[in-house]
Amino acid sequence: MPKMAYSFPEEVLEHVFSFIHCNKDRSSISTVCKSWYEIERWCRKKVFVGNCYSVSPTVVIKRFPEVRSIELKGKPHFADFNLVPEGWGGYVCPWIEAMACGYPWLEEIKLKRMVVTDESLELIAKSFKNFKALVLTSCEGFTNVGLAAIAANCRGLRILDLQESGDEDLNGNWLSHFPDSYTSLVSLNISCIGNEVSLSALERLLCRCPNLQTLRLNRSVPLDRISNLLRRCPQLVELGTGIYSTEMRPEVFVNLAEALSGCKKLKCLSGFWDVLPTYLAAIYPICSRLTSLNLSYAVLQSSDLIKLVSQCPSLTRLWVLDYIEDAGLDALAASCKDLNELRVFPSDPFGLEPNVALTERGLVSVSEGCPKLQSVLYFCRQMSNAALHTIAQNRPNMTRFRLCIIEPRTPDYLTLQPLDSGFGAIVEHCKDLQRLSLSGLLTDRVFEYIGTYAKKLEMLSVAFAGDSDLGLHHVLSGCDNLRKLEIRDCPFGDKALLANAAKLETMRSLWMSSCSVSYGACKLLGQRMPRLNVEVIDERGPPESRPSTCPVEKLYIYRTVAGPRSDIPGFVWTMKDDS
Repeated sequence: MPKMAYSFPEEVLEHVFSFIHCNKDRSSISTVCKSWYEIERWCRKKVFVGNCYSVSPTVVIKRFPEVRSIELKGKPHFADFNLVPEGWGGYVCPWIEAMACGYPWLEEIKLKRMVVTDESLELIAKSFKNFKALVLTSCEGFTNVGLAAIAANCRGLRILDLQESGDEDLNGNWLSHFPDSYTSLVSLNISCIGNEVSLSALERLLCRCPNLQTLRLNRSVPLDRISNLLRRCPQLVELGTGIYSTEMRPEVFVNLAEALSGCKKLKCLSGFWDVLPTYLAAIYPICSRLTSLNLSYAVLQSSDLIKLVSQCPSLTRLWVLDYIEDAGLDALAASCKDLNELRVFPSDPFGLEPNVALTERGLVSVSEGCPKLQSVLYFCRQMSNAALHTIAQNRPNMTRFRLCIIEPRTPDYLTLQPLDSGFGAIVEHCKDLQRLSLSGLLTDRVFEYIGTYAKKLEMLSVAFAGDSDLGLHHVLSGCDNLRKLEIRDCPFGDKALLANAAKLETMRSLWMSSCSVSYGACKLLGQRMPRLNVEVIDERGPPESRPSTCPVEKLYIYRTVAGPRSDIPGFVWTMKDDS
């Protein structure tokens, strides 16, 4: 292989490498020989860092000096469920400061679950002259000041995507800071802004950007103004509506229907806050070409949803509240044969009694009627092993399966048995399964199934499950490709963790909260595994003040080549030799 590598000119190899986009494949290429390492190093344009503390920015810059796009993730995934304390970390500032010097030609930054200050946004705005894309997902810490700096200074900006990001006082006044000469915007997502935006500034901006394809508005944009906005950008491919209710006025309905029909390329719809069902008919003429529909904020009854999805035969992606009910999912299964992704969210997750007629039957129906279904997130209140077996047999092509039974430790409602065999069928039949979330009454047996069959599983989320350490041992010893494991409220403890310590070095991270791992085991693991950061998160005070056998509140373990981080807050302790 090395001789073959030397027989190709570098320009040829660079061209070949440019067609390989998977990060894992690019990393494998660099291990073939020294010359391939050097070529791949210099021609790598995109870098993904799944944990901002796993490597230092200076190391990344030295390793890949010609990067144009970087994607960083900060806080653990469970931060989305308020399980990571405020002030834990995930600060992007050190990365921006390093890249301002090392990557002057950087064009794209994507951040997720990170703390992004106005100072960081201002540094981006003045440091990268060719900057084109800023994507902030579940980020916090910035205000209108930082966004105004981006708008005023990034003259070539094409993408500005604020997804569930920003502080409560964020508004749209910064939109007026885009220069009158600015015309390059292709995608704008301001759906997360909680306050009013300047509609006049927004309209002027849209008029100047003929290539705009994605526009996602926040709920402050009234329905009667959406028509005007759409007339200014008929080339839209994706639209997130603002508030979708007003007093029913015929002229508003007619204007909206005409404006939507004028968007001949429109394929994706989202938004629909406070939707008034009578206005849904305005989108019926374009339903046949819709491929994506996000109704996760739309309080619509099943009958209205049935009428809507029945007219969307090209739909590949649907996010919806459980108001769709089993009847609506039956209609989806009958009408949408190209459906690839389904997410059904709870409308009343804290209610003690069901408020909708959504059961396992709806998911079974979709699994039977939608042959291309690969990704599922499903919140419900009841499930059976028989239903899970049927779903597994119907959809062996499933790659992501996340089932969230709202009440913890809920058994098979027909037999009152654990749901072990049902989830066992999922991992046995779905050979390419990469992501799995478990719920319901589960014993160690389900983890034995997972360790035996889920050989391609990369991410596993577990809550209120298992009997003993044996469950965790099955997963860590059996899942060869596991990268991320997150566990809460399970009886897993020291023995399985220490016995599989070497496995943790092959993973990106392990999160455990409200489990049975002792402080003593955490110290021992940190001493044994110097390439791991073993972080104990405990808001009760120093763990040393309690017996070493006392379980820790939260444990976050991740591999790193950067050593212990320097921004540890007072409630986090890193376990090292001197712990």
